[in-house]
Amino acid sequence: MKFQIEKDVFQEALNQVQHVVSTRTTLPILSNVLIEADELGLQLSTTDLDVTITMRVAANVAETGSVTLPARRLASIVRELPTSEINFEVNADNAASVKAGPSFFKILGLPSSEFPTIGEFGEAKEFTIDQKLLKDALRKTSYAISTDETRYVLNGVNCLIGEGLLTLVATDGRRLAMVEQDLEFPAGNETAAIIPTKAVNELQRLVEDKGEMKVSFTDSQASFELNDSHLITKLIEGNYPNFRQVIPGAANHRVTVERETFLNAVKRVSLLANEKTNSIKFAFEDNQLAISANSPEIGEAEEVIDVRYDGPRIVVAFNPEFVMAPLRNLDQDEVYVDLIDESSPGVIKIDEPFLYVIMPMRVAG
Repeated sequence: MKFQIEKDVFQEALNQVQHVVSTRTTLPILSNVLIEADELGLQLSTTDLDVTITMRVAANVAETGSVTLPARRLASIVRELPTSEINFEVNADNAASVKAGPSFFKILGLPSSEFPTIGEFGEAKEFTIDQKLLKDALRKTSYAISTDETRYVLNGVNCLIGEGLLTLVATDGRRLAMVEQDLEFPAGNETAAIIPTKAVNELQRLVEDKGEMKVSFTDSQASFELNDSHLITKLIEGNYPNFRQVIPGAANHRVTVERETFLNAVKRVSLLANEKTNSIKFAFEDNQLAISANSPEIGEAEEVIDVRYDGPRIVVAFNPEFVMAPLRNLDQDEVYVDLIDESSPGVIKIDEPFLYVIMPMRVAG
């Protein structure tokens, strides 16, 4: 195998695929990137057996062939090369010679035959979706994915396709984020799937603000084809809980607040949050919101911001990180905080099909 490639092109492709590579694998082949050279250029692939990413890049191929090389080490070498043009040659023993200007590296690889086969998609439900739409929906929900591995069905984003809608939901049991988007898809392609955290993270790295992507689902796998990349992931098996039953009914009170002001105030006050309870108080009253924290061993903080609210005084405590997470990932100027009473979940909404449910915390006094 022999080819010539631009350093920037090769480096960008290696950066995109190497995130999947596990540093703690017992199988050496899973630390490697599969490089396949054909008449059209190169295809790079990595996998951890759950998530697989392939990416095509342009290259001048003199001899076709394939090899697997240590992904992170190769990426480090390419990053440090002194010239923009790289000459690459692989011999019959899977040793790669890399030349760029005065630099020369020899990297020992493994045969491509050892690389796991990439999942085949036979009977799959397929549709196309706008990349920006999916990027936006993932940004608004993925922060609420559970990291508790004992509740594995919550370790991903629940994706529902049906009734002309794409619904994405993530929850860790203490908060829930949900987005609904209009989506046209072929009749009979209704589906429900739980996309695992790692695949969600990789997808967020790959999606762009323009263009479409092809999405395919089987009972056990999902495939996303976009730009020059292809991501395949196993789906989480099991039934996602009935999330709609935890969404509160009609609110008794609505507070309108400037998102950036709200976020910054919570950020400042949370610096003195009690480490044991990890909660701060929100007191809504007469077009004002008083945000306060009190830690006996540290001190206290309070900040008052203007809001639009004319209901009775309501005092509720929330985990500050859970309040800040949606505010960081929304881009609207105003958000609504819907409340029923001091002991019911609060709901953050915007003027789009998004909602975020947050459980209150018990605080003395």
